[in-house]
Amino acid sequence: MAAWKGGAALRLCATVVLLDMAFCKGFVEDLDESFKDSRKDDIWLVDFYAPWCGHCKKLEPIWNEVGLEMKSIGSPVKVGKMDATSYSSIASEFGVRGYPTIKLLKGDLAYNYRGPRTKDDIIEFAHRVSGALIRPLPSQQMFEHVRKRHRVFFVYIGGESPLKEKYIDAASELIVYTYFFSASEEVVPEYVTLKEMPAVLVFKDETYFVYDEYEDGDLSSWINRERFQNYLTMDGFLLYELGDTGKLVAIAVIDEKNTSMEHMRLKSIIQEVARDYRDQFHRDFQFGHMDGNDYINTLLMDELKVPTVVVLNTSNQQYFLLDRPIKNAEDMVQFINNILDGTVQAQGGDSILQRLKRIVFDAKSTIVSIFKSSPLMGCFLFGLPLGVISIMCYGIYTADADGGYIEERYEVSKSEMESQELIEESKEQEEPKSEDSPVPTVQEPKDVLEKKTD
Repeated sequence: MAAWKGGAALRLCATVVLLDMAFCKGFVEDLDESFKDSRKDDIWLVDFYAPWCGHCKKLEPIWNEVGLEMKSIGSPVKVGKMDATSYSSIASEFGVRGYPTIKLLKGDLAYNYRGPRTKDDIIEFAHRVSGALIRPLPSQQMFEHVRKRHRVFFVYIGGESPLKEKYIDAASELIVYTYFFSASEEVVPEYVTLKEMPAVLVFKDETYFVYDEYEDGDLSSWINRERFQNYLTMDGFLLYELGDTGKLVAIAVIDEKNTSMEHMRLKSIIQEVARDYRDQFHRDFQFGHMDGNDYINTLLMDELKVPTVVVLNTSNQQYFLLDRPIKNAEDMVQFINNILDGTVQAQGGDSILQRLKRIVFDAKSTIVSIFKSSPLMGCFLFGLPLGVISIMCYGIYTADADGGYIEERYEVSKSEMESQELIEESKEQEEPKSEDSPVPTVQEPKDVLEKKTD
């Protein structure tokens, strides 16, 4: 009886899960070729996928949750998905080059999503890009509301100016990453000090930084550098994004499951430097920690011991390793200053030698990973081609040997023919001599002559 009840409960749970999945799918539209003509009537968040793509299958339940959430909050953004292999011409028109590709389509504009594939991050992207490019902040209450809601955002303060035009251009390019606002000087909190107007500010890490054209250069580049918080939990995707900032990245490489003092100490030192030396280093450095050394090892092409600190230059694949024990924040600051003044030598890079080394390392890593995950598959993939090549080499070698034997036989027969020709020539030379010179007569014996007489 208990077993029957348990089985019934499992069947009920399975039924509920299936119904829930079907319910969520109802808010995601399957798009076809008619979408090309009708898409401009609405704002669309579209997942371009391939049926055989593993990452696409992993995204599917998350995408269904996105559709349900956007519908439940009354968002004007419609959520859809398109099989890019069946409608390849439409996918190519939107610049789809990989799967899955997430785009928000707004009029004639198409915005690529490049963030983490989580429900909250995708919905945040849709809200940000589907709204106004630059949102006004009419009051201090609204400003405080935005400050509490967003970890990083930019504000233009002032009236019409060439700086505002540059701000609008930067916002149209970088709206996929962060929020852009505008406000009057009266709306800005009292703790904000402005030397001149108009101005562009970034608010993050419970403080703010003012754009300085002479020190920070191009406005769009400055916004791209400052759109990250000063301290981050690093992963491969984030390090790739940081490569566009031109900043060095100081990372505490730790094992988060290890609660030993050394792991926690290095993490806290990096956090302390990021917080207390923010004004000194925020233009040149990004700080954070990473759980595990697998990704770092692939960058360094070496085995990095954990815990440790490494400084990466993701724009040119250089890195700096510790040249001293890090006991406190002051030691870390000294290490950073030595990097900036060139005392610590950079390793790695993107030279031709390093690129060749990278190719060998990647090939080796791929082969090892294949054999670790599936030894039989590895033997098949690499054993079969090696066997075919071995057979071809053996065939070529034996063909060369036979050819040499035939050639040797040919040489021998050729020499014999030449010798025969020489003999014949010598005979021909002797025959004329016998005709010209008289041949001496041989005198027959006496008894023979007598018999002839008789």
